[in-house]
This record gives sequence, structure tokens and C-alpha cells, in this order.
Amino acid sequence: MDEVVIRSTTVICVRRDGQVAMAGDGQVTVGNTVMKHGAAKVRRLYHDKILAGFAGSAADSFALFGRFEAKLEEYRGNLERSVVELAKDWRMDKYLRQLQAFLIVANDEKAFLISGTGDLIQPDDGILAIGSGGSFALAAARALMNHTTLSASEIAAESMKVAASICIYTNDHITVETL
Repeated sequence: MDEVVIRSTTVICVRRDGQVAMAGDGQVTVGNTVMKHGAAKVRRLYHDKILAGFAGSAADSFALFGRFEAKLEEYRGNLERSVVELAKDWRMDKYLRQLQAFLIVANDEKAFLISGTGDLIQPDDGILAIGSGGSFALAAARALMNHTTLSASEIAAESMKVAASICIYTNDHITVETL
């Protein structure tokens, strides 16, 4: 099976001390050209009780947001049931399998990474990251979590700054949402 390589954006989710924060950069890249600096890739869903962020093709990501929001409505905001059903659909539906995107979704209790290969990952340490700068942000967040007393939103923002300083597909126009 071919590995999906997402060469666009960075999104991170950090949980600490009862707070969950999700941050994303604003860069939109087409090929080797930056087309936009201030896109919103992290947003609040289902009566502002759920955070969601995407990496990958914008059109594909918006299609997934729409499907995920429909699942949230269908299952009355039950995050776990909604992500399981979306992951099943994504894996089984021929159209959805073609989408080039990843989602991170979180509420005040849980967070999940959802991919088109049917992966549904819940972190051990409360940190998830996706996108081309995801590994940089993840490493920074883990270090900050272990060696500082920063809040979840501060760790998310600082981790994004690190990723933006390394990854050419990530910029420093950062959006942070917190629950």
C-alpha cells in the first residue's frame, strides 16, 4: 500500500491539567507556492464542545469535516461513536478512500487522530500531531510537557512555533482553540 505523504500544514492537540488545546498554522501551499497565509485549519464543532483540525488537501478536509459534523449530529455529540463511524465509512467508502487528509478531533475527555487508512489513534500522552510539521511539533510538545509547567494552550502554541521554524509547509500564523 502506498504511504500518504501530507506536505501541507501542521496541527497539534495537547491535553494538560483538564484543558485541551488544538493549534494549527495558516499556510496554504500549492506545489512550491504559498497561496495563503491565514487559513483556519482548526475549528470548534457541535455547539463548541469539540475541536477539530485537518491537514491535507483543503477540499478533502472540508468534505471530511462535513461528514464528521453529520456523524456528531447523528450521534448527539458522542465523540467516540462519531469517530468510529467516520473511520469505518472512510475505510469502506470508495470515494472517501481517495481523500488525502488527516483529522484530529477532541473534546474535554478524549482526542483521536483519524486517517483514510482506517487508523483511529488515541494518544497515550495526551498529544497528537499531523501534517508535514507534525513530527517537529510533537517532539517540541513532548519536551515542553516534560520540562515546563506551561498550559496546554501555551504548549500547543510554542510547539507550532518550533514546527514553523523548521517545516517549509508550516507558517507562524497560528490559531489556537481551547476547551
